[in-house]
Amino acid sequence: MLLTITTTHHPATDLGYLLVKHPDRLQSFEVSGGTAHVFYPEATEDRCTAALLLEADPAAARPSRQPDTFTLRQHVNDRPYAASSLLAAAMGRVLRTALRGDSRDRPELAAGPIPLELRIPALRCKGDAAAFFEPLGWAVEATPVPLDTAHPEWGASRYVDLTLRGTLRLADALNHVYVLLPVLDDAKHYWVSSDEVEKLLRAGTGWLAEHPAKAVIARRYLAHRTSLTNEALSRLSDGVDTDSVGEPPPRPESLASLRRAAVVRQLTEAGASRVLDLGCGPGALLGELIRDRRFTEIVGADVSTVSLDMAARRLRLDRLPERQQARIRLLQTALTYRDDRLRGFDAAVLMEVIEHVDPPRLPALAASVFGHAAPATVVVTTPNVEYNVRYPGLLEHGRLRHHDHRFEWDRAQFGAWCDEVAARYGYTVTRHGIGEEDPSVGASTQMAVFKQ
Repeated sequence: MLLTITTTHHPATDLGYLLVKHPDRLQSFEVSGGTAHVFYPEATEDRCTAALLLEADPAAARPSRQPDTFTLRQHVNDRPYAASSLLAAAMGRVLRTALRGDSRDRPELAAGPIPLELRIPALRCKGDAAAFFEPLGWAVEATPVPLDTAHPEWGASRYVDLTLRGTLRLADALNHVYVLLPVLDDAKHYWVSSDEVEKLLRAGTGWLAEHPAKAVIARRYLAHRTSLTNEALSRLSDGVDTDSVGEPPPRPESLASLRRAAVVRQLTEAGASRVLDLGCGPGALLGELIRDRRFTEIVGADVSTVSLDMAARRLRLDRLPERQQARIRLLQTALTYRDDRLRGFDAAVLMEVIEHVDPPRLPALAASVFGHAAPATVVVTTPNVEYNVRYPGLLEHGRLRHHDHRFEWDRAQFGAWCDEVAARYGYTVTRHGIGEEDPSVGASTQMAVFKQ
């Protein structure tokens, strides 16, 4: 998916200072769901265009609100091609400074309007794009994309080729697109929780409160969560945005970060130096492990070659020094089958893995990991389904935390599984919570540490 940003401000190459991306360089960034590239198809003093190209993984990008009636949806969908919340998330990661309106080198330019043209060649558009962008000062050209150019009688698809032209502050322009991409698509690729309200109010500062379609924008941006939508609209009506409350409060550490830290702490306390990350996915934990010199041999294993490719890019394996490259390997394997390459390690991690396995296959996974590979320490984390009541709207819609979860256990169910596995394969086991401990429902994530 693609977003281009063009200006004819003179000198137009000052766009590079505002985006903090040099026009002479191709830059790549690992983002949620894929890899983002920033480059400049044209860069002269009269006209300059910056392009943000996102290569998305279709298996990681299915909209969270789509029903699961099509079993191949996670592999066959429009997410790698049609602009969506994936592109908005990439903007937030790659263009963070420009979205804030900061520029160390051109502060006066960042503070004022410049002529801009933004284009998104493929955007799934529910409704009239002009109704959302024109009140913000844009001239809007939304050209329907035909279903098939060879068969014009089939009519238009649900996608448009969107071009926006106007003279605006770059930060305002980017924040308009950041918010309205998932609004027009009417879907998000991740679960929407209460922190999305803060994101919406922050990105909508100065324009959302007066927008004639603010109710629709809030409802769609917050994935039709009634309680979150009401909170956002109430705060907009009261004039409570990031301008009126000053600097936003520091964000608490994310659950994913707390989870990785807890796992690494257990591995360190076990004295492990040779570690398996089983079901490593795109390599978030591997990144933590490779930064710690105590781990001398690290193996990431996953059934998905797409995930392994993403992990390799995330870790920049081809750019690591030779000594670092020697510490880490990536293996394609199924955890429900015995694999001699996984034997002989000090520790193994199953971080947010078991809930992705069909329950009838769990005994095979246990036999493979605890019986055949048999590391001295095994660390397992999984969601605590009891805590789901603390996520607004999750239970009322009957959803698990991720579309690919086959189950989520409460603490008693997880404890029973842990005790059975430990007894069968000769381990002792202790259990812990990760994240804030709720006196009624426990912590969001539950962790078990098995030791021989």
